Amino acid sequence: MSVRRVMGIETEYGVLQPGRPTANPMLLSSHVVAVHAAARAGGRAKARWDYDDEDPLQDARGFHLQRAAAHPSLLTDDPARPAPSGDGPQPVARSLAEEYEDPGAANVILTNGARLYVDHAHPEYAAPEVTNPLDAVRWDRAGELVMLASVRALASTPALPDVALYKNNVDGKGATYGTHENYLVDRAVPFADLASRLTPFLVTRQVFTGAGRVGLGQRGEGAGFQLSQRADYMEAEVGLETTLRRPIVNTRDEPHADPDRWRRLHVIIGDANLLEVATYLKLGTTSLVLWLIERIAAGEAPGLGAALDRLELADPVRAVHVVSHDLTMTERLPLADGRRLTALEVQQEYLAAVRDALALTGHDGAGDHDPDPQTTDVLTRWASLLDRLATDPASCAREVEWLAKLRLLEGMRRRDGLDWDHPRLAAVDLQWSDVRPERGLYHRLVAAGAVERLVSDEAVQEAVTTPPEDTRAYFRGRTIARFGAHVSAASWDSVVFDVPGAPTLQRVPMRDPLRGTKAHVARLLDDAPDVRALLDALGA
Repeated sequence: MSVRRVMGIETEYGVLQPGRPTANPMLLSSHVVAVHAAARAGGRAKARWDYDDEDPLQDARGFHLQRAAAHPSLLTDDPARPAPSGDGPQPVARSLAEEYEDPGAANVILTNGARLYVDHAHPEYAAPEVTNPLDAVRWDRAGELVMLASVRALASTPALPDVALYKNNVDGKGATYGTHENYLVDRAVPFADLASRLTPFLVTRQVFTGAGRVGLGQRGEGAGFQLSQRADYMEAEVGLETTLRRPIVNTRDEPHADPDRWRRLHVIIGDANLLEVATYLKLGTTSLVLWLIERIAAGEAPGLGAALDRLELADPVRAVHVVSHDLTMTERLPLADGRRLTALEVQQEYLAAVRDALALTGHDGAGDHDPDPQTTDVLTRWASLLDRLATDPASCAREVEWLAKLRLLEGMRRRDGLDWDHPRLAAVDLQWSDVRPERGLYHRLVAAGAVERLVSDEAVQEAVTTPPEDTRAYFRGRTIARFGAHVSAASWDSVVFDVPGAPTLQRVPMRDPLRGTKAHVARLLDDAPDVRALLDALGA
């Protein structure tokens, strides 16, 4: 039993040009990616993203959406797809080709195994695959430094526009952009069971994962503060969409791995978190609940399936909004069986079920299969936060982002006599997430020691250029670093090499995310004098 599973985070950043509120966000985003590509040495920016194995229209409910019927925003396997607004092709590749003579610069594979690209008019950092929530925090934080480096580079280049980037999820004008989590889950778990048993957890986890937001409603038309940035944009229980009728449980069945073994759970309901503990528990607790659902499906946790089924919400979509708007965390949510529980009580039920499963499977500390230290830490923190949120929420402000932000805003409201609809509060909400340390209010709290840190600055800086060692991201990142000039394309599950003198491109498949690790390939990579020797060694 462990929080360990293949997981990762992808974050779209808010983008603005200071002094030009109507500047084209797609072009600004292109500059953010391109300036990073231009700074890469040794020809490593050559590699494109390999879309050959991607199929974003395969639905986990057992059908395939016809391409002609799909909204353009779903066509993520087509880099030239129309913009979500329907206003024509995104001018990303063309602008980059003109400015940097490299149309692939809109899609950069980094030496840490991550992907930096333009998606839906936002620069997106898709972190490399990791196997535990603490590493997820580390490589997610590395993405903040990648974005900061682009901001600095643009600011130092007179011919290019200044750009401000924000790690948040709303623009205050009705638009939202995503921070998506990805988890590999055992394919043997029926998707209907996965969706139904996970939904109440996702709806209520925002009590400790929410990033906080000024304004109520999609356009912030209501005065007030709420727990989550994304909650008001959730409009369906399940669905394939990510930009229209956003669902609590996304049904895209695109595992980027062996589809007979795994499915990739694509979670779009979560917020962009700056507090490290919030990110850590967001992924750690979700991984534990997925482990519980897998054990139920395997018949190893008798009775617990029924326990989770009794948590079914009467109206999950409405409950998402209710939980986010309830700063007291005391509003009772109607369940399908007629009972009413608070979000904290629902979370306590999930925690109790995980603990019961530990006992049933011999992982409760009394047997020979004790949880690993990180799993124990996640369980301890989860329990502690739920107890303190119920009795003393202020004590959680070092760990829970919406509470940290609320404390800052309430101090400002008391000092200056501001109502929640005052524009200065919305400006503070935006400034909270500015990636520039001299501007971002979160960074000031870090400097003051007002929030808990889990990873060191040195570890995060190293993760900007170094891949995780225990997933296939190691092979992807190291090949870009060593043989980037000969990598024609790459994706999550393949690297395509252009070997000098070879008649065709050569693809190395990586269908198992737990192979291609440092233990598997470090020696081959270190010993190979050139790319041909590397491929010969892999073939042998």
